[in-house]
Amino acid sequence: MSGGCVLCGEEEDRAVNTEHVVNLETILPQAAQDALLIGRVWSKAAGGPCPVLLSSSFRVLDLSLLAPTVSQLLEKEDLVASLKDRPDFADLGSLGEFLDGSAGELLAPADLQAIKAAGVTFADSMLERVIEEQAKGDPLRAQEIRKQLAPVLGDNLKGVVAGSEKAAQVKALLQGMGLWSQYLEVGIGPDAEIFTKAQPMSAVGCGAVIGIHPKSEWNNPEPEIVLAVNSAGRIVGATLGNDVNLRDFEGRSALLLSKAKDNNASCAIGPFIRLFDGKFTIDDVKSAEISLSVKGEEGFEMTGVSAMQAISRSPEELVAQLVNSNHQYPDGVVFFLGTMFAPVKDRRGAGLGFTHEIGDVVEISTAKLGRLINRVEHSDKCPPWSFGLSALMRNLAQRGLL
Repeated sequence: MSGGCVLCGEEEDRAVNTEHVVNLETILPQAAQDALLIGRVWSKAAGGPCPVLLSSSFRVLDLSLLAPTVSQLLEKEDLVASLKDRPDFADLGSLGEFLDGSAGELLAPADLQAIKAAGVTFADSMLERVIEEQAKGDPLRAQEIRKQLAPVLGDNLKGVVAGSEKAAQVKALLQGMGLWSQYLEVGIGPDAEIFTKAQPMSAVGCGAVIGIHPKSEWNNPEPEIVLAVNSAGRIVGATLGNDVNLRDFEGRSALLLSKAKDNNASCAIGPFIRLFDGKFTIDDVKSAEISLSVKGEEGFEMTGVSAMQAISRSPEELVAQLVNSNHQYPDGVVFFLGTMFAPVKDRRGAGLGFTHEIGDVVEISTAKLGRLINRVEHSDKCPPWSFGLSALMRNLAQRGLL
């Protein structure tokens, strides 16, 4: 089932070919013993999914009696104090036992929340989205267009604050040159692009396979910070995400965005949500540097680093455009903040740029949130998503948690 859990042995282990890199040392943030990390696991002992706290000794502690879902957990006003003052949570096993499958499996650390994303929030990704649009999904044409547009758009968009007077001046300049685009409109105009990335319960966790559509020939990972936002619009923590994207589908038509974004196992979140406390705040999110690594079975490697300081809208502004009097999320939201990564390193030939190959191992990391690791597979070959909201409610009811 998509969503990461292995139910009654019916699904294959989703951590195949990543077990050599998915371990305590690789996935946890620096000084993890001092971080307040909550997540979600499929527990063999409990017989279902559990919201959990990772203890300072890296034991997985069951929070189901405090709140049966992560969504409800993040609604608690006194959550940080409750987690620090309650030593009596049931011990489900060590983190290592969930990573090797003996105690269960690590899931995406979200359940009932909507899964939303902001697009085109960095200048570099704006340039690549305009190129996609102009190339109509053809990577061969993209290289030529990139050379034409980069000197104009790259120089003009760096440091432009979205919705500012300077942004309006750049818009007028580009319109006069015939270069204005719908992507630039949401990138530096007053209104952000905010879309539904995936359905609640459909995201996969660290160690799972991630899916690309079998008909896609031009696609890429999108490494992002993901905010945990409760129903009041309060940002309570952050984690990492991979907004897997089909560049050829979206490039052919912006109306194909949902097909480019929302496929089986195409959304990965994790490994844990780090809650805001005295040692981790929204300022740490704003100053984070996000690293990307892609390693292919044929020996291909691609790495990169991006700084959140280059984002064109602050995380608070994006959340304010997401949750407000015009739109509510009673179960909360996990919210992708966008990426400046639009990989162009040639892989299949000169001028063809980057695309995934089956078997790629993708690592997304930042010092204070840890590392999200997944392996690429075609979406129709990934375990199908079968454990949705109805299955969760039945499971919780059977366990006496509702």
